[in-house]
Amino acid sequence: MRRIAFINEKGGTCKTTLAVNTAAWLALEQRRRVLLVDLDTQGHAGKSLGLDVRTLPRNVFHLLTDAEVSLASVVCPTGVSGLDVVPAYKEMADFPVVVAQDPRRAHRLADRMREAEAAGYDMVLFDAPPSMGLTTRNILVAATEVVVPVALTYLALDGCAELAETVRQVGEAEGRSDLRVTRVVPTLYRKTALATAILERLRAYFPDALAATPLGYSVKVDEAQSHGKTIWEYAPQSPGARMLAAIAAEIDGGAPPAKRKRTRPKVA
Repeated sequence: MRRIAFINEKGGTCKTTLAVNTAAWLALEQRRRVLLVDLDTQGHAGKSLGLDVRTLPRNVFHLLTDAEVSLASVVCPTGVSGLDVVPAYKEMADFPVVVAQDPRRAHRLADRMREAEAAGYDMVLFDAPPSMGLTTRNILVAATEVVVPVALTYLALDGCAELAETVRQVGEAEGRSDLRVTRVVPTLYRKTALATAILERLRAYFPDALAATPLGYSVKVDEAQSHGKTIWEYAPQSPGARMLAAIAAEIDGGAPPAKRKRTRPKVA
């Protein structure tokens, strides 16, 4: 089961936009069974999929801190066939404190994702918080690959290089030589000399991982999120949809659509 983490220490990099719409594209176009796990206190992944995360009795925090809480009890279906979400909300801010005494505190998420594999999901996508604390460490331990959205600003370059080094260090510490940054996605793209220069720097640093399609600004993407929908539900023929489809295909590796009939996974 592939487990893809969308991570950047900086906020405002379109991380959630990419995670949500990539998950939806994989479910709709590739006929995958996809679970999107939100781990950000803002709960934007769930909100972008039409959930009122404030009113849900349980979320990812309860899954990670209470062994009696099953994955089935926190998974929420979405309007996209084949895509489910585990929402988050402000409780995740307390996660590091609650599990501080657990020697396996960095493995909480990886341990619970065994249930996702048993349930028949093909892929799990993690939407990380904009920080490198214990929650993000859990994501890196649980992930098989990392996608880094990078806003095309000068200071973003330093953060991207540091994140790549963090991924390497976690992989080494966990005996995970396969863990690596598989795709770097330029975001907030505008046709300026600075953006072009930053793209060239990224291409030099990540020659095999830099996405060919940068994500520019799209009002339709913003409108879709404000309506709690993915771009595929709201404006599937828009330029924003075309950009996100191209990026999702690169993240997926360009695999052809599956021919098998999709059935909804059953979570035990």
